[in-house]
Amino acid sequence: MGTLCRRFARRRALPAAGVLLALAHGGPAGAADGEPDADRPRHYAGAFVGSGRLHARIVDVDGFANWGNPGAALRYDDVELVGGLLIGRKLDVGGAPVRVEIDAAFGDVLATTNRLDPEGRDETVELEMQWIVTAGGGLERTLGRATLFATGGLAVAGTASAVTDVDYVPGPPPRFRWDLDDSFREASADVGWMVRVGAEAALSDAWAVRLDGAYLDFGRRSRAVNRSGDNRCGPGGPRRPCVYGVENRFGLARLAIVHRFGP
Repeated sequence: MGTLCRRFARRRALPAAGVLLALAHGGPAGAADGEPDADRPRHYAGAFVGSGRLHARIVDVDGFANWGNPGAALRYDDVELVGGLLIGRKLDVGGAPVRVEIDAAFGDVLATTNRLDPEGRDETVELEMQWIVTAGGGLERTLGRATLFATGGLAVAGTASAVTDVDYVPGPPPRFRWDLDDSFREASADVGWMVRVGAEAALSDAWAVRLDGAYLDFGRRSRAVNRSGDNRCGPGGPRRPCVYGVENRFGLARLAIVHRFGP
């Protein structure tokens, strides 16, 4: 699993790294459009809207729900509209044009499925992402009135993950019962990393429009069910709490309006 995750991360990080190298190789472009670099606005702030895609996966580490199949994995995705704010500053570091930026995105992206137990379909898995904050920096390259950039850094997301198990209880009368021992719902602030590439086009001296895309990876968090240990974790397994691994990754394509100001 570790090898697969590292390959997965490399496939997404390498294109952004290539953009960074290309921008660095291009060198400073302060005078590319005839505008003195000292006269350029250094600060900027903006608002954005975009499409956020939550890529969720749960791993049945012990084979508890997918009985006897330890490591069985289930994917569940969702796409929703998100919006937010950003603020940043541009710097010259060793002659290279650099930007540092913080942004916050808000939405309600909820991925869900009821296929954790392939036999009974009585266990529902959910992962909800409510907000994301990223902070990072990278390089840029100005070409006329357009600017290409690539950044990377830290990401923190507010999430709520849940497994809900409903048991059938024969009558009389027959009924369904929420199995609290085999269910959980936990909110957390997940920490991960992000890479982003994009382009800006100047609308005026003070305003620009931006289109960019980002990939965020928050790794895996462990959750426990069968907390009382009254059942086995798979056929012949020990009687103890059984582990699920909840993973979440996020892709965001966004359109932003940016106001540039200050020396």
